[in-house]
Amino acid sequence: MQARIDKIKQQLQSQGYKLTPQREATVRILLENEEDHLSAEDVFMLVKGIAPEIGLATVYRTLELLSELHVVEKINFGDGVARYDLRTDTAKHHHHHLICVQCGRMDEIREDWLGPLEERLDREYNFTVSDHRLDFHGICSRCNDKNLGNKDS
Repeated sequence: MQARIDKIKQQLQSQGYKLTPQREATVRILLENEEDHLSAEDVFMLVKGIAPEIGLATVYRTLELLSELHVVEKINFGDGVARYDLRTDTAKHHHHHLICVQCGRMDEIREDWLGPLEERLDREYNFTVSDHRLDFHGICSRCNDKNLGNKDS
């Protein structure tokens, strides 16, 4: 974890910002909960456990700054709540999501299935894609299994 914090610290410093204790606490929470797609309020509640003096406005400002610097991806799954996902160094693009409209669960697709489409856009339209995100909305396997179980009754 410390290596990732050091990398984020370098990203901030290269843009003229410091990794303050409040920013570091926020980054630690994001790292510890990387799979959870936390909202700003979620981050705030968790940060309060390690930095009780931090305010909600500070967490919001930190998340916005990290988003502007492309350290985190700010995402909205259509429910009106912004969530934050850490970007990885190895991924050219952000990962994709499967969003269940029944239970709200989000699963991730780590593979980039859109590479051939990006190449075609470049070739046919001279359009260079810098990033993309793809979200699928539907019913997850868990809900499908429950729904099938309910039909048998």
